[in-house]
Amino acid sequence: MNNHLIRVLKAVGKSTHVLQAPDGSEILVLPYGGRVLGLFAPKDETNFLWTNPALGSVETARAFYQSKDWHNSGGDRTWLSPELDFFFPNFPPVVKEYWQPRQLDPGDYQVEKKGEALEMLNRLTLRASRSGFSIELAMTKTIYSAPDPLRYEHAIVRTTGIQYAGYSLRTALEIVNASDSSVSVSIWNLLQMPNGGDLLVPTFSRTDPKIYFGVVEAEDISAGDHLVRYRMRAAGGQKIGLRAADTPGRVGYFYECPNGEWALVIRNFYINPSGDYVDAPWDEADDLGYCIQACNVNVDQWSFSELEYHAPAVGAETGRLRYNDESQVWAYRGPREAVMEVAHILLSSEV
Repeated sequence: MNNHLIRVLKAVGKSTHVLQAPDGSEILVLPYGGRVLGLFAPKDETNFLWTNPALGSVETARAFYQSKDWHNSGGDRTWLSPELDFFFPNFPPVVKEYWQPRQLDPGDYQVEKKGEALEMLNRLTLRASRSGFSIELAMTKTIYSAPDPLRYEHAIVRTTGIQYAGYSLRTALEIVNASDSSVSVSIWNLLQMPNGGDLLVPTFSRTDPKIYFGVVEAEDISAGDHLVRYRMRAAGGQKIGLRAADTPGRVGYFYECPNGEWALVIRNFYINPSGDYVDAPWDEADDLGYCIQACNVNVDQWSFSELEYHAPAVGAETGRLRYNDESQVWAYRGPREAVMEVAHILLSSEV
């Protein structure tokens, strides 16, 4: 566990909670923003996730949180989609004005410890730009440990010095007033990683990702028969998306650590291709069905890679007022070949 990070956050008035798994790994939760900010293997201070460099000292952290900018602390956060409705206040048309609703992020999370889990509740009201309607919502996030999915198999994990840490995230989204149900809204979970790694997405067949924005060079993206690989390293910002019907519900990120070891972080989640996936590219509002997205951010002080997924929507034609989503994050670190073998097992033999 990185105690320096905890001390910095405490000094600037941001409380944290630490959940320890039975295997000794630790999960650092920051209620401000409802985030999993850190994931640590047993007796290790190296975070698998990206955190904002401003949190490196009390002085820079205080200035960051006192600013009027979006307080992107890092780690794993939950937003809501469609992005066009909730992040472009004046849509249509799409303009340069992009705004993270502060009632969503950082929100106002109420925290309760429940056994070995931590539950955070945020009640909020959002306005949908296209309809002009407001919607009252309750979003609950429950965080608890996730045992190594390979613990009963494949001796390579236990014999080559590979470290493991993981957690589960249960996210419940509810439309509080049935009269608000004319608006579609869905859970959107975003995991921030150190920039420069490879996104690995298993697919059922050869699939060409959708380019949402930015220029993705040909050498940075490839589609095999059962795997999309996206090298997230370019300057500027780029984003891709894949449809729910094309993928089995798992995405990985493979990157080199400063000490020469390699890390693999996998998000496992449930996809329902019959569900309503309502997020769309900014310039194609009717192009629906995308579940997995990845955003490369490498501008100014920002340098991270985002692994994103959407859950099926509630409201409007769905007939649902509530959706319960559950996902796991599995993280491994060790020698390159050993970590690659984990990727072969949990993602695709094409890795």
